[in-house]
Amino acid sequence: MNRLLILGTAIAALFVQPAFAQEQKLLNASYDIARELFVAENEAFVKTHPGVTIDQSHAGTSKQARSIVEGLEADVVTFNQVTDVEFLVKQGFVSKDWQKAFPNSASPFYSFPAFLVRAGNPKNIKGWADLGRDDVHAVFPNPKTSGNARYTYLAAYAWAKEEFKDDAEKIDAYITKIFDNVPVFDTGGRAATTTFVERGQGDVLITFEAETRGIEKQYGKDKVLSVIPSVSLLAEFPVAVVDKVAKKHGTEALAKTYLDFLYTEEGQRVAAEFGHRVHNEKVAGEFKDQFPEIRLVNVDDVFGGWSKIQSEHFASGGTLDKLYGSR
Repeated sequence: MNRLLILGTAIAALFVQPAFAQEQKLLNASYDIARELFVAENEAFVKTHPGVTIDQSHAGTSKQARSIVEGLEADVVTFNQVTDVEFLVKQGFVSKDWQKAFPNSASPFYSFPAFLVRAGNPKNIKGWADLGRDDVHAVFPNPKTSGNARYTYLAAYAWAKEEFKDDAEKIDAYITKIFDNVPVFDTGGRAATTTFVERGQGDVLITFEAETRGIEKQYGKDKVLSVIPSVSLLAEFPVAVVDKVAKKHGTEALAKTYLDFLYTEEGQRVAAEFGHRVHNEKVAGEFKDQFPEIRLVNVDDVFGGWSKIQSEHFASGGTLDKLYGSR
């Protein structure tokens, strides 16, 4: 009788154990320069979620969005541009109400385009006006493949709209000048960083403030220096569950839990430690002294929202196409 009881218990365990111990995996498709950030976020997340593995994919977010449509089975996306999530919505991979699924329109933290210059700032680069000079060569990725670079383009355009009082001819000449002076257009933000820091090309790297802070910390102020312009464009970092893939994998609940974690005090603190500005008031207060004040404009006020930007600037034949040309 005892043997039968033990045997029955062992057999039952074979069926019960996998339900609790079976490993679950998520694939997070993210933007190019977020590698170190999500290594830290993932480590923090799995400490309280044993048996979970978070795999990462990094590239320019426009490229990532296309890759998902073409077969990259990402359960979640942590992008740096709303239009790339909207592309997935149109393709049936993300729900239409994705921005209502998480706080702050599904953006757990934010940043803006800032500058990184050579030690001592030999070209005395202080703001957007300097990018139009003949002797200043900026480095940033291809705005057709990188959300990071699209923010650079939009931030420069927003400054020019204000500076030139919406004079289209002057704005276009300014943006064209910047494009003409870029030594090489890499496909993503991290490659542009390598071009500037390790290959020594250009006078100023334009990327998110979070990246400039990380590079300055890694290489030291004796090599590079972060410069915060007086005004820039708010860059939000949208997140979403890729419903079509998560449903296929059975990871819908885990995917939401993972993205929810980015809003927790712990997740926000990790983001702040990696140079991102956060919404959690307690964490933001802890890091207040590390983030200089800046006037941030937003896409709604300057451009009329992302839908209008997509149709006027980023659509085929739009303003970006005309100014970027066949570079």
